[in-house]
Amino acid sequence: MGRYSSDFPPYVPVAERRRAAARLVEKLKKKGQTLHPVMIEGRTIAKTFWGKQWCQNLDSYRDYENRLPRGRTYVRNGSVVDLNMGAGEITALVSGSSIYTVKITIASVLPSQWESIVKDCSGQIDSLIELLQGRFSKGVMEIMTKAERGLFPHPKEMTLTCSCPDYATMCKHVAAVLYGVGARLDEHPEALFLLRQANHLDLIENATWRSIENKTFSEKDKNNKNKKLEADLSSLFDIEMADSPSPIKVSIPKKKIKEKKKKN
Repeated sequence: MGRYSSDFPPYVPVAERRRAAARLVEKLKKKGQTLHPVMIEGRTIAKTFWGKQWCQNLDSYRDYENRLPRGRTYVRNGSVVDLNMGAGEITALVSGSSIYTVKITIASVLPSQWESIVKDCSGQIDSLIELLQGRFSKGVMEIMTKAERGLFPHPKEMTLTCSCPDYATMCKHVAAVLYGVGARLDEHPEALFLLRQANHLDLIENATWRSIENKTFSEKDKNNKNKKLEADLSSLFDIEMADSPSPIKVSIPKKKIKEKKKKN
């Protein structure tokens, strides 16, 4: 992608693509490489709050509405044979007429935007588990999902590349990978914060100000509490938490703290 070519390869049936993908998987396994395919049962791509909201955000990309349905078809039939997410980056292998390499970079959320999200959610999210399971009020949901101001990226914040010959900005392989991210967020919701390079623990730390009463916490106390939260979450989901990106600091005005103390 990124170059024009009128010599598109012939259509390859789904069954043949799957066989080609299986051969690639076996070949890479023999070389010691571990793949992370996207496996979807039935037609539902995502089932949890974060996965569903990611996919709904994709559906709003009107400039790509003719490409998105093909992407949904590709991810459902198992064409995304490898998908990895890191800080601001998604890499994947997609089985089509050949095996194509996809890379998507996503801009980090602006510090001012993240600070606004954290402040707007202040006192409304009580725990890390509540956050990642998407169990919070409608108000918080609207803050997180608000177009161009929430946590989900819009097209101008992404750079899309694929090794296929399609000249379009978003080919069906890229679309399949993006929907695959939605499915992956069902298992690893914290990956969304990693992609946007925003520290999800900021949302929890800010909530503790509701119950500080007449004391404040040292940085050491906060770090210990955060480590315990991570350990508890890992135990609950039986997953290994990804390293959190560097936090974007959110300051709490001293005046606000004094007011909270007086009320208590």
